[in-house]
Amino acid sequence: MITSEPRRLTDDETPSWLALAGVLVRLPAELDAQLQRDAGISHFEYQVLAGLSEAPDRTLRMSELAVFAHGSLSRLSHVARRLEDRGWLRREPDPDNGRFTVATLTEAGWAKAVGSAPSHVATVRRLVFDPLTRAQVRQLHEIGRRILAATEDAGRPLG
Repeated sequence: MITSEPRRLTDDETPSWLALAGVLVRLPAELDAQLQRDAGISHFEYQVLAGLSEAPDRTLRMSELAVFAHGSLSRLSHVARRLEDRGWLRREPDPDNGRFTVATLTEAGWAKAVGSAPSHVATVRRLVFDPLTRAQVRQLHEIGRRILAATEDAGRPLG
């Protein structure tokens, strides 16, 4: 059996990867800490509320909401149950196709999303955008878009 050596990172790639790996660990922890401290919710819970707040009629199919929040349907279901228990969203069969479930943001959920946004946006601005130039913000968008596309492609079967 022939095994090939793994393709190693180059001298240019290694520090870039280490910087990104640090961001992947530290940024979510900072965002979670800020939202827990200021709003009593996790970053994922905030993403769910924000996704619904931007949707028509503040309603999305659970599968669409999972994509928006970058989480699995299983994780979303657990979080939706907690948010339902707090009165911030409700779930019901999709009126257009009962095989699906839709989540709708309640008035209390809308108030929670709106109330949580200012300090969260300030934290995002301070940690992500303030340290960057305008050109770097545009580059960040393109880099993020490409990495997200690659991670989505990685989950698809080959062939």
